[in-house]
Amino acid sequence: MSLVHVFGFGLRVGHLLWMLCYWILYVISMNWFLNNTGIVETKSGLTLGDGFLPKMCFKWWEKIFKIHHHYYHCIGSKSIRKRWWKRVLLCWVLGWTLASLWIFCYMNSQATDKRKETLASMCDERARMLQDQFNVSMNHVQAMAILISTFHHGKFPSAIDQRTFARYTERTAFERPLTSGVAYAVRVLHSEREQFEKQQGWTIKMMDSLEKNPVHKDEYAQDTSEPSPVQEEYAPVIFAQDTVSHVVSLDMLSGEEDRENVLRARVSGKGVLTAPFPLLKTNRLGVILTFAVYKRDLPSNATPNERIQATDGYLGGIFDIESLVEKLLQQLASKQTILVNVYDTTNYSHPISMYGSNVSDDGLKHVSSLNFGDPFRKHEMHCRFKHKPPWPWLAITTSFGILVIAMLIGYIFHATVNRIAKVEDDYHEMMELKKRAEAADVAKSQFLATVSHEIRTPMNGVLGMLHMLMDTDLDVTQQDYVRTAQASGKALVSLINEVLDQAKIESGKLELEAVCFDLRAILDDVLSLFSGKSQEKGIELAVYISDRVPEMLIGDPGRFRQIITNLMGNSIKFTDKGHIFVTVHLVEELIDSIDVETETSSKNTLSGFPVAEKRNSWRGFRAFSREGSTCHVSSSSSSDHISLIVSVEDTGVGIPLEAQPRIFTPFMQVGPSISRTHGGTGIGLSISKCLVNLMNGEIGFSSIPKIGATFTFTAVFTNACGNSNEYKSQQINNQPNTASSEFQGMRAVVVDPRAVRAKVSRYHIERLGIHVQVAPDLNQCLSTINNGNAVVNMILVEQEVWDKDSGGKALAISDLKNDQGVSAKLFLLANSISSPRANALSSGVHAPTAIMKPLRASMLAASLQRVMGVSNKGNNPCNGELPSLSLRNLLRGRKILVIDDNAVNLKVAAGALKRYGADVVCEDSGMKAMKLLKPPHNFDACFMDIQMPGMDGFEATKRIRDMEKDFNDRTQRGEVTAEACENILNWHVPILAMTADVIQATHEACTEAGMDGYVSKPFEAEQLYREVSRFLQFTPY
Repeated sequence: MSLVHVFGFGLRVGHLLWMLCYWILYVISMNWFLNNTGIVETKSGLTLGDGFLPKMCFKWWEKIFKIHHHYYHCIGSKSIRKRWWKRVLLCWVLGWTLASLWIFCYMNSQATDKRKETLASMCDERARMLQDQFNVSMNHVQAMAILISTFHHGKFPSAIDQRTFARYTERTAFERPLTSGVAYAVRVLHSEREQFEKQQGWTIKMMDSLEKNPVHKDEYAQDTSEPSPVQEEYAPVIFAQDTVSHVVSLDMLSGEEDRENVLRARVSGKGVLTAPFPLLKTNRLGVILTFAVYKRDLPSNATPNERIQATDGYLGGIFDIESLVEKLLQQLASKQTILVNVYDTTNYSHPISMYGSNVSDDGLKHVSSLNFGDPFRKHEMHCRFKHKPPWPWLAITTSFGILVIAMLIGYIFHATVNRIAKVEDDYHEMMELKKRAEAADVAKSQFLATVSHEIRTPMNGVLGMLHMLMDTDLDVTQQDYVRTAQASGKALVSLINEVLDQAKIESGKLELEAVCFDLRAILDDVLSLFSGKSQEKGIELAVYISDRVPEMLIGDPGRFRQIITNLMGNSIKFTDKGHIFVTVHLVEELIDSIDVETETSSKNTLSGFPVAEKRNSWRGFRAFSREGSTCHVSSSSSSDHISLIVSVEDTGVGIPLEAQPRIFTPFMQVGPSISRTHGGTGIGLSISKCLVNLMNGEIGFSSIPKIGATFTFTAVFTNACGNSNEYKSQQINNQPNTASSEFQGMRAVVVDPRAVRAKVSRYHIERLGIHVQVAPDLNQCLSTINNGNAVVNMILVEQEVWDKDSGGKALAISDLKNDQGVSAKLFLLANSISSPRANALSSGVHAPTAIMKPLRASMLAASLQRVMGVSNKGNNPCNGELPSLSLRNLLRGRKILVIDDNAVNLKVAAGALKRYGADVVCEDSGMKAMKLLKPPHNFDACFMDIQMPGMDGFEATKRIRDMEKDFNDRTQRGEVTAEACENILNWHVPILAMTADVIQATHEACTEAGMDGYVSKPFEAEQLYREVSRFLQFTPY
């Protein structure tokens, strides 16, 4: 198992240990080298810092690195694994299978050998005991032969008769436990037969008839035996033990076996055994041991004839072999464990079974030789186990366990190699998939660019022509149709923009602009966008911006507007009652006073409905952590960065708990019924989160089902107050000035019992330069007017107060006149168009002027101007009117070139620019643009399409920039006079991309091509003017 362990863990553990040792030795040696470079060995005079030792160290490490590299190449190479691993694994499996089989065979053979040894030991023990007992009995028989020779033949008359012999043998039978009887036959010559028979009183009988017909016990009768036939000599039995007394008078020489046995005994002078034969009466197998009784002692070297002549008789002992062996086995405790067979193997080819059965359940056998004193007769004892051998469980479990361990180790290596190979294959597959994904992303981008171009181009014509159509004289029905078409077209463009924004985010091509913008004007625009929906549903829609937020910021207003629009659009969809409230603060405001508007009681909300706690929506923001707040304060104090926190609060249905984790996942909505009920693509929040991240901010939400939701995000902008010259606002502002001079000095009272709602109304009215006081009810309002020293010009009553009072006190207030005899104007702040009208009809009096919410500066100023009789110094073109003179003079005298291969786009762009007084020249190819913009020329700017046949906008711009560079170089060298170049020393005409491909035509791509900016189709007139005005000097008229 040690080899398996080494092989199993050596490759991996060894590799790691090798790398660890390599790194440790490298660090130690390099530290020693760096610390001892300048040491000089004083005794030997060898300088260690002369370069000799470092060279040897580097050579040594270089050799080690080569060895390691070769090791890793051989062991860790993928080609080596693929080529050899299967073979190695197969050899491993086959090798350990054979090894386990060998272990099984070896252990099984060991068990078999041990079993053989046990059987041999037991068999030899039984054979030895049987042989020893037989020898004891044989010695006693031989002693009896000497006794007969002494007392029968040595005395006359004989001292022994049958009765004496029987009694003696019976009493001494314990000395011969293996004999079943003893008999003595005397030698009688034929000449002595007659006298012998008369002397004994019986006739010598023949033995063969008894051998052929054995008798059973108590059935023998001597009279039935035949007389022995005439022969030279006889050996009739004269003495016999009582157990074999039936053999008396039988002639031992008349039987074939007995005759041979008797003759061999008297010739050899030793005990002689007969072959096994059935015994009389019992019919069991037995043998007869025969000793010759001689007349006198013979020398050991007596000849056979001398022995025959000296023979007096024959003493035989009868042995019952079956009883003999049975008695022996009974003496052993383990007699039942083995089976014993005793054979006479004198004739080896036909052995005679003397004891036992030939049936055996086990092939394992042991043979022990038996020596009964007769060299002529051969005997063997065969031993077998009685029961089958047990299963070799130890060999089986050991070999199987080793095989299992080897297979597990092989499997571990196989799994490891396969895992490594799979990881490498997965890596290569992932790289291939990455290439395919990148190719697919490029194809997708190209497809989106093509689709965007093909959709935006006609949509630009549709929306542009509709916008131009609105400037014509239309009746009310036609205006409604045009507005509906414009709204549908803008909705389609918005959907396309969302999909393209998602594609930009996925491809990492989304970029932010850095332009100056008015945050309050943007939020007013968003309010205008959703005002119709909010009025239809009768819900409060309001915006509040802290006074600490700067008027002008630098950032991307379009993307900021997109975030607000997405959040407010979702709130409008899912809110049927209550309010939608947008608040904007500086982050440090909430850090300094973290409890600003975070209570959720109904008294502290815009509409009185409970809302989700705003604090939970920004929980976890870095800006509100200790580290984040510290970093924010330090960065704010050292730079012009402004961190805003914007919250959009609603009292809608809320977000289910199970849907909240996936709320920012693209194309995921709360449920399948949402898209059918409310519409939408499910990517607005995902895009908003990505835009917030690009603005270095964070976004979060807090929602309670059936209560509402609050979304909060932060964004970082730059304060434009210190950079007003660099980012001078040149865009058209149709909103009145936040401090309009026509309202300066006026005073107003807002009657509203809700502090939050009153705060919002006060914020919007104060933007017009009006001083505002707040009264919780009409009684307080009367007190304020009567006790105040200043004149109140207007009273704005919340619809809730008006409904409770039924207009009585409000009309009484309106009858109050100031010192000049002019009464204060009464206004009603309403959420729904039908509410004030219904109340006015029910009261039966003239209704006050209704100002529809949501409040915003432009709408509020227009309403107040109409009622207060203040002239509108601004010029807001409406339908059927051409732009005012000031607008028409913005680009007067400016010559602008428009290049586009689409005639409709040319017409739209030309019409939009001509609204501002520009002189527009239109062409349809890049080659013509090169000719017209070849210096010197009289164009102030150029709008150029990107995708055009022949030469696209990028290529045309590059060539125009090359021409300008060449002309400027010639001017500097004096090759061109100042008059020829119209006193312009550095020619650079602003070229703005005008493209429907918002995927490829990014700011970076346009900058690389030499362009100064771009506008995306479909565009509006204000968009074209805003872009071109950045490069032209603005002169008011």
